[in-house]
Amino acid sequence: METAKAPWYYLLLLILAGESVFILPFVLSRVFRPTVLEAFDLTNTELGLCFSVYGLVALIAYLLGGPLADRYAPRRLIAIALWTTALGRLVYATFPGFTVLRILYGYWGFTTIFLFWAPMIKATRVWGGTGSQGKAFGFLDGGRGLVGALFGTLGVLVFSLFLVSEALDATFEERQEAFKYVILFSSALVALVGGLVWRFMKTSDGDEKSIRVERITWSQIGQVLRLRSVWLLMLIILCGYVGYKITDVFSLFAQDVMHYDQLESAQVGTFLLFIRPVIGVLIGIVADRTQTTLMLFLSFVIAAGGSLLFAAGLVTHSATVLFFASTFIVAAGVYATRAIYFAVMERGRIPLLLTGTAVGMVSLVGYTPDIFAGPAMGYLLDASPGPPGHRHVFWMLGAFSVMGAAAAWAYHRRYSQGKND
Repeated sequence: METAKAPWYYLLLLILAGESVFILPFVLSRVFRPTVLEAFDLTNTELGLCFSVYGLVALIAYLLGGPLADRYAPRRLIAIALWTTALGRLVYATFPGFTVLRILYGYWGFTTIFLFWAPMIKATRVWGGTGSQGKAFGFLDGGRGLVGALFGTLGVLVFSLFLVSEALDATFEERQEAFKYVILFSSALVALVGGLVWRFMKTSDGDEKSIRVERITWSQIGQVLRLRSVWLLMLIILCGYVGYKITDVFSLFAQDVMHYDQLESAQVGTFLLFIRPVIGVLIGIVADRTQTTLMLFLSFVIAAGGSLLFAAGLVTHSATVLFFASTFIVAAGVYATRAIYFAVMERGRIPLLLTGTAVGMVSLVGYTPDIFAGPAMGYLLDASPGPPGHRHVFWMLGAFSVMGAAAAWAYHRRYSQGKND
């Protein structure tokens, strides 16, 4: 089903919204992980359990929010999601205890998924049409990476501006106060993006009606579940998302293994974010000119190879160049995988009209790493402090990358020539 292609700024707003909504629950902890652990008095395992609460709530939100995206236009759903997510800073900026923080992450699990995730994926698929799915999703994820990198850079700048002493000499109270301003600044930007989406992310009434259904029936759900591509995509996204979750530990690796201070560790996290837009745009363009299914397989292979460099213990305190090179390899594979795994929906004969429902079903399994990856990484890191724990985490990444490569190869073999399911 073809619709008139939405203007370029429609995709730009999707990109802005697509990363902004995750700034508070995820991006800040990725860039400032050592600071977050200290400011909230958390262990790695406890932070992982906060992510698990998020993931449990998100599972229900994926399932319920998917069909909702097939019934309503995305603009209002996405804007409300952004505004309600930004409201979480009223609690987050008070540095609550572990119990309240878990409740907050449960709240974010609802606000960032129920009204947001499936509408964003469906709107991106519509923008890409039948011939530019790689570019649409590559630009989406690459653009989201750029937005995240800019947020990270601005966050580090705000943190350094409000840190009255040098990073190594600052007291706990000074570091916590500086991070509070990072939270407030970030939440204000999230709310602003919500306003832009509400005002400008519009298409014609005819186009909106052509991609909506009046109601979702059990027969339509059954139609989606009978597609083999849906089941393969569940496994592909699960393995790819484990890799994405593991990128959270790079700033901590910089502190624990490379012996960087908190500000330098945050800068490493920001460097990682700048890799994502470059990889997303490049893989999107290449995928459309070759085969998205083959590029997905190769992305998993690259991620597996990079993880082995860390898992084998080759990256040490004195190997600075190898550290950044290995980080780039892992990030390239992980971000390429993430950029195009939804781009293969067109190849897998998943109906455009039921994209939201399919995304909800696929995400129900594919994003379970939100539940188990955080605690698993936290346990591995806390059980074997320092370099051994980090090696165990990268063995975990390697195992899931190999499984993802196998599933992606099966998808490629079945759908690369446009075969029917």
